[in-house]
Amino acid sequence: MKVLSVKVPEALDRKITAVIKRRGMQKSDVVREALERYLDETHEVRGGSFLDLAGDLVGCVKDAPADLSSNPKHMDGYGR
Repeated sequence: MKVLSVKVPEALDRKITAVIKRRGMQKSDVVREALERYLDETHEVRGGSFLDLAGDLVGCVKDAPADLSSNPKHMDGYGR
C-alpha cells in the first residue's frame, strides 16, 4: 500500500479521533474509508475516451447540416 501524508485542521482531527474511539479503528482506516466514500459518491472516476463517455450523444441532433461540427460559418452570430 502507498503512504500518503496529510495535514488536517484541529477540528477535523478531533472528528477523526472521535470516530476512532467509537468504532475501534485505526486512524488510517478511518481516513481511507472516508476518501473511498467521497470518491465513490461524488467524483466517480470514469475511464475511456471522450467518444466512449459521450457516444450516446453522437447523431442525436436531427435536421442539422452535415458539416455542423466542422464548418465555422454555422457559428456566425452565435452568442450575440
